[in-house]
Amino acid sequence: MSDAPSTTLPAPTRTPSLLTSKAPPRPKPSFVSVATAGGTVALVLLVAIGYALDQTVLIPPLAASAALVFAAPTLPLAQPRNVIGGQLVSALTGFVVLAVAGSSVWASAVAGGLAIGAMALARTAHSPAAATAVIVVVAQPSTLLFLALLLLATVVIVGVGVLAGRTGRTARYPTYWW
Repeated sequence: MSDAPSTTLPAPTRTPSLLTSKAPPRPKPSFVSVATAGGTVALVLLVAIGYALDQTVLIPPLAASAALVFAAPTLPLAQPRNVIGGQLVSALTGFVVLAVAGSSVWASAVAGGLAIGAMALARTAHSPAAATAVIVVVAQPSTLLFLALLLLATVVIVGVGVLAGRTGRTARYPTYWW
């Protein structure tokens, strides 16, 4: 035995590697399959409806809405209240800005920002919908036709989301309706 004091070394600490991620684990293949199929079916349905009505129904923010509904079905942003309500509130905000300020890139930026606040006040936050307000100001669509088609499109996305959520291979959708 030694008369020297005993020193214990601290346990080695793991320093996080650049390759270590705090992201959630990769989803199961069955979830990815249902999310991909559901999103594709919903968006293709919007194109088919558009062809049948000779109107543009699929606008870019709706693809982003579908991404939330199918890939993140439990998030508040993906719930029917937020998808449908957020899109409609944002479109209405865009039409108000269009009526007051006309169509310009400046007005479209204001519409996108005001849509964020309007959705927050209405408790219908849905990030893709801010882009809908921008599109309204830039494209200047017919108000009633655009709102009717937007309502139809969001109901289709939510409806296909409900069907996908009933497969048992993804989270049950919706978590709440309204």
